[in-house]
Amino acid sequence: MRSDRMKKGIEKSPHRSLFQAMGYLPEEIDKPIIGIANSANELIPGHIHLDKVCNAVKDGIRMAGATPMVFSTIGICDGIAMNHEGMKYSLGSRELICDSVEVMCKAYPFDGLVLIPNCDKIIPGMMMAAMRLNIPCILISGGPMLAGRFMGKKVDLISVFEGVGRVAAGLMTEEELNELEGCACPGAGSCAGMFTANSMNCLSEALGISLPGNGTIPAVHAARLRLAKTAGMKIVELVRKDIKPRDIMTIDAFKNAISVDMAFGGSSNTALHLPAIAYEGGVELPLTLFDEISERVPHLCNMSPAGPHRLEDLNEAGGVYAIMKELSKKNLINKECLTVDGRNVGELLKKVKVFDHDVIHSIDNPYHEKGGLAVLTGSLAPDGSIVKRIGVSKEIWHFVGTARVYESEEEAGNAILKGDIKPGDAIIIRYEGPKGGPGMREMLTPTSILAGRGLDLSCALITDGRFSGGTRGLCIGHVSPEAAEGGPIAYVKDGDKIEIDLVKKSINLLVPHEEMERRKKIWTRPEPKIKEGYMARYAQMVTSASTGAVFKK
Repeated sequence: MRSDRMKKGIEKSPHRSLFQAMGYLPEEIDKPIIGIANSANELIPGHIHLDKVCNAVKDGIRMAGATPMVFSTIGICDGIAMNHEGMKYSLGSRELICDSVEVMCKAYPFDGLVLIPNCDKIIPGMMMAAMRLNIPCILISGGPMLAGRFMGKKVDLISVFEGVGRVAAGLMTEEELNELEGCACPGAGSCAGMFTANSMNCLSEALGISLPGNGTIPAVHAARLRLAKTAGMKIVELVRKDIKPRDIMTIDAFKNAISVDMAFGGSSNTALHLPAIAYEGGVELPLTLFDEISERVPHLCNMSPAGPHRLEDLNEAGGVYAIMKELSKKNLINKECLTVDGRNVGELLKKVKVFDHDVIHSIDNPYHEKGGLAVLTGSLAPDGSIVKRIGVSKEIWHFVGTARVYESEEEAGNAILKGDIKPGDAIIIRYEGPKGGPGMREMLTPTSILAGRGLDLSCALITDGRFSGGTRGLCIGHVSPEAAEGGPIAYVKDGDKIEIDLVKKSINLLVPHEEMERRKKIWTRPEPKIKEGYMARYAQMVTSASTGAVFKK
């Protein structure tokens, strides 16, 4: 066992003494030791209950004859970090989380590892660590939040963000917004729509690194604790069989995950996180692969924010494996991929059913013939950009607009709130990329205000930053190369014409080549926005969004 390195032999007597100082019996020390990376804290609704999930995991580990040992990681709530300096630190925290799990598992050679995340960057950070370490691992999340209820309708966090824009436009009173604020997020769990956290938790099932149900069983359901106990038992089985993450998260598993992502219309952030996870295991996952799969996989689920359904609805309809069952009817899922259950995908799919075809459409009756995300390239984004295609009304799939250029999210948000943006404007928010931000902030505040003002059907928003999974409308992010690297987005001026075509998957700045070359020659790199501390180092090491914003080797 790996843990023998810190507990076996006469020379490890001092080590055993330190374990006994914490109350462990010699019989416990002698068993397989399972590390638990628990990201519980009192700052994230999705993590407020992870102590209970962790206790259930520990029960399962002990039931299977091993000894659990818990350590913690940091975690940031993107919703609370949104629209202030805190959002600069969110994406950067992904690498810190990965590193911290690696450090603990190298200092303490656990026989196996259970990962307990639930929100935003914590999920991919832990999955990156699993691939990097390549010791037996299983992921069990805290589960999604239930939808709230307001004036007889289901609501979630995005409803509140968009409510700010509705108040600014005179479409909602402040009193109504206050009432909405109090009921949109009814309790523990990752926010109720198919935003980044829930997208990644669902994709962990498709990747095979978590058990069926991990992405959809609500946080407050007893089934979540039962799943956590099962995960605790399964990790001991994985240790005994020596099944590791790189045996599970193969290129075929990643293709399965991207297929599921396209079918449920996940967050555009998945195009950042899946390549980063793959990178840690030496698996190449270019943006072009997302585009290829998007062309052949239909969109089967209309989840919030694009549609009316929440994770509780998807859970009742059969969950992630029910989506995979539909996709498998046209050979869009590789059934040979191994999972942490110990069986392959094909075996797990045998007993799966779709219980509600309103939530999970038949593959013969999809919402759209093509997948949820699209990669756009052109003179404005030579290395690519991402749009959540199924969140864009067909009437603006071809758009020609006038550039309105802003050097930060705050500038753009204030302009939209004040009513400076008009139909036909193409809002450019630059110097918000991985290096320029630094940290590639999400733009949920400006996109939500734009939607709340009713401009999401007549304007575009383009950035080298990124968008929340809660974004809808013609919002193109991850523009690469970013402005801080001297990409074309740095040379855009007010009044320039920009053409976007979601059918041709193009995004072009309609400015003559000679003029662009002139602007390029006079461009100067701006001063870093953060000059000390972690994010200053991050800005020096991080790569482009088109490669997953990973650190340079």
